[in-house]
Amino acid sequence: MIDLDRLQKQSRIIGTSDSVQHVLEMIAQVAPVDISVLVTGESGVGKELVAKAIHKTSKRSNDSMVVVNCGAIPEGIIESELFGHKKGSFTGASEDRKGYFEEAHKGTIFLDEIGETPLETQVKLLRVLESGEFMRVGEVKMRYTDVRVIAATNKNLGELVKKGDFRQDLYYRLKTVTVDVPALRKRVEDIGPLVERFALEFTRSNDILYRGFMPEAIRVLKQYEWPGNVRELKHLVEKIIVLQKGERITAEIVQNELLDVLPLDPIQNTALPVIVNQSSDKAEIDLILRQLFMLKQDTEIIQKMLMSGQVPPTGTQFPIITPSEMGMPLPEKSMEIMEDGHKLIRDDAIGDMSIKDLEEEAITRSLKFFNNNRRKTARSLGMSERTLYRKIEEFGLDPKIKRRN
Repeated sequence: MIDLDRLQKQSRIIGTSDSVQHVLEMIAQVAPVDISVLVTGESGVGKELVAKAIHKTSKRSNDSMVVVNCGAIPEGIIESELFGHKKGSFTGASEDRKGYFEEAHKGTIFLDEIGETPLETQVKLLRVLESGEFMRVGEVKMRYTDVRVIAATNKNLGELVKKGDFRQDLYYRLKTVTVDVPALRKRVEDIGPLVERFALEFTRSNDILYRGFMPEAIRVLKQYEWPGNVRELKHLVEKIIVLQKGERITAEIVQNELLDVLPLDPIQNTALPVIVNQSSDKAEIDLILRQLFMLKQDTEIIQKMLMSGQVPPTGTQFPIITPSEMGMPLPEKSMEIMEDGHKLIRDDAIGDMSIKDLEEEAITRSLKFFNNNRRKTARSLGMSERTLYRKIEEFGLDPKIKRRN
């Protein structure tokens, strides 16, 4: 059995999330077995890192690993690059040349972006995978190579098969074992360790004074969607360190840098949430207060219309306007909101209560109302489940709050 802690250190795969641990377990299982592996995941998640980890812990670790980016090789020369060519087989072929498969003999070949290979080349790839046989371009002599194939893609090969852009037989041959590398947005708990690793490596190699990222700065980074995944995070960390040499990295610094990469039009922004000029906690509290005030306004308007004999038509949407604009006097206790005889905000509490008290009460009562269903509670309060879990822990709330029947 391969020790996972040792494997993680050797492979430099950073993270303690369940998804990262699952990837490490898959590597430990497939690495010793001489079988082809398909690594899937979005661009920038670290598929090559996984391929290298498989090679380093395999029986072929003493031999070379050849990395080939199939998407970067022009269609006209990809077969020559992969399988080699004979002298004079085409213009510019001034001598016999080995291809990547020959170079990787007894070792491993990593075919990155396998979905970009032409259909004609896919036929020859299938033959190599099944029998190890191939021919150089311009030759009729059959050659043999003993190589392990690890392929990677950020595309859905199954969809490419349906469209006729990828051979079905090659697809099933490659996906014997599949390792799916998660996107960074699905393992935000790993952002802190990733930032520290990237920052330390960059500052040490460039002799830059490093004072670290503030906890608030890490929280801001966790709110971003990271469409470029780990690669984007690494580049952002390095950029911030270069521009802020010797400074402690604050939340404001991170926010300003993220604003440079977010689209100008929030509607087109797929990297939500949008960075705002206030903390996430304050924004959530403001949202709760705004919703409570809007509910109070609607209630007062309905009561006024019913008392005057007016019945609002079905589907009526009440605008947010002040009572004075409606010609209605304010109730004597204008900040009182009633629900089952309970008061959320009482006049006599003004001056003694804090936003924290209000937030704790809203969370506690919402948990009771939804019978401790945290997903529904978070949705009703307009906050993420992760934030709700943090607030429950912060306030020391009973995890088994139950609604009274």
